[in-house]
Amino acid sequence: MVIIFHPMADLLFRREVWHGERIPASGPVIIVANHISIADPVSFARGVWDAGRIPQFLAKNTLYRGVFGVILRSAGQIPVYRATSAAPDSLRAAVAALERGEVVCIYPEGTVTRDPDWWPMVARNGVARLVLSVDAPVIPVGQWGPQLTHDYSTKKWSVFPRKQTICNVGNAVDVSGYRGRPVTGELLQEITDKIMVSVRHQLAEIRQEPPPADFYRDARTGADE
Repeated sequence: MVIIFHPMADLLFRREVWHGERIPASGPVIIVANHISIADPVSFARGVWDAGRIPQFLAKNTLYRGVFGVILRSAGQIPVYRATSAAPDSLRAAVAALERGEVVCIYPEGTVTRDPDWWPMVARNGVARLVLSVDAPVIPVGQWGPQLTHDYSTKKWSVFPRKQTICNVGNAVDVSGYRGRPVTGELLQEITDKIMVSVRHQLAEIRQEPPPADFYRDARTGADE
């Protein structure tokens, strides 16, 4: 996977990573990002690699088809099977990776944002379940720029000239106050919202504009990319 995506990031983008040193150099890490384009995992993964870590992505099982699926599986990436009996397997695989001291990257929105202004949508609470399962730093990342290479709303690519992309790495989100409490839907939502507010803040720093007060909600968010 490194052989393919490492040079691809430089081919597609003019990349910047802000505060990459905030990604811990060793030990388990959960990295949480906004999802702005089907192209953004390339710049995101390269930013994690540049910080000296190897990312494992939680990605929808529909991406694991054909040749691309073989590449993802051989690189140890983790498929997510939504609304099936296999759904808990994704969480267990992510927990196992973290217990081995690895880096797990997750897009809590579950798909590319449908917000017309590219702000994050309402997120799924799987990230909260993962956070409660393993005591690991939770690092928020805001992404901007890959949507200029592939615009999900129009399905159009614009590869040349290369577009500038920025990954803004935030300080770890303090989730210690949630541990040891009864796990309820309300608790999971509170954790999810706190993490996504921090992700949104990193994005607002890049864009130099205030974010909306609420997360975008769209009934189509279960659609495949």
